[in-house]
Amino acid sequence: MSAPSKDRPLPPLNAVRAFEAAARRSSFKDAAAELGVTHGAVSRQIKLLEEWLGPPALFRRRSHGVALTAEGRALLAEIQPALERIARAAAAHGGKPSGTVVLRVHALATFSLRWLVPRLGRLREAHPEIEIELTTGSEPVDGLAGDYDLIIRGGPDAFHGFEARLLLPERRLPACSPALLRRQPLGQVSDLARHTLLHVASMPRLWRDWLTKAGHGSLEPAATLMLDHFYLSIQAAVDGLGVAMAPSTLIADDVRAGRLVTPFPHIWLPSRSYFAYMPFESQLRATSDRVCAWIEGADEASTSQIAER
Repeated sequence: MSAPSKDRPLPPLNAVRAFEAAARRSSFKDAAAELGVTHGAVSRQIKLLEEWLGPPALFRRRSHGVALTAEGRALLAEIQPALERIARAAAAHGGKPSGTVVLRVHALATFSLRWLVPRLGRLREAHPEIEIELTTGSEPVDGLAGDYDLIIRGGPDAFHGFEARLLLPERRLPACSPALLRRQPLGQVSDLARHTLLHVASMPRLWRDWLTKAGHGSLEPAATLMLDHFYLSIQAAVDGLGVAMAPSTLIADDVRAGRLVTPFPHIWLPSRSYFAYMPFESQLRATSDRVCAWIEGADEASTSQIAER
């Protein structure tokens, strides 16, 4: 089957889908709810299609909804059967179940490994209509080559064309295995002088800053161990190699499961929190909002456990 030639260009397909939904429901608002986007996104897609086709307009705007013009009715009569054929073809060749929305997510690798991936099953149970397509990396939000609906990074930051939304607050505090504490108790901060402190190469001052805040800026530990990433220092702490300066969000599961404890939970360093960055023009904005709301409420119990221990 040949692709469309320059003499037979296709209209913007997202705009075609928005047009069909709005025409069928006689409402931009109802079409937006069906497609999981905002009213404004549907309106912009309709305008894009009308500009692509040229006058006359496809809809007459009314105070209560919209109505097709004669040209709109003619276009709908051609488009609806074509979309139905595409849907049947997709179903016949392994297409997604009806109603499934694929949300393209780009997140930091450590956050994905330590927090998001272990919870994807729960997210699917809560929202079976949403399928997450996850990519990891640390590129700047406005420097990503791909087209993503939801990007998870530290923040707050501001990027042109994106809205930022707080997902999970973050702080950093000491964490170690219960077995290590049984061998070498940590009753007070000065006891850290008998321990190995686990450092992260990208943030070498974390321990010194925390010790200064705790009133022991001159303390020297028995030993230090430098590691590349937070996930390595957290794993080293789980394995009893020393005491890590750990991000509270990323150790929530380990604290809940008893693999880690936080000996000084009330002394912590502020940190950049996890934010969602969503393109203003995303057609799946409503879906992104549902996922963000789920993430915001997913870890409340674990966070309270860290504060108590």
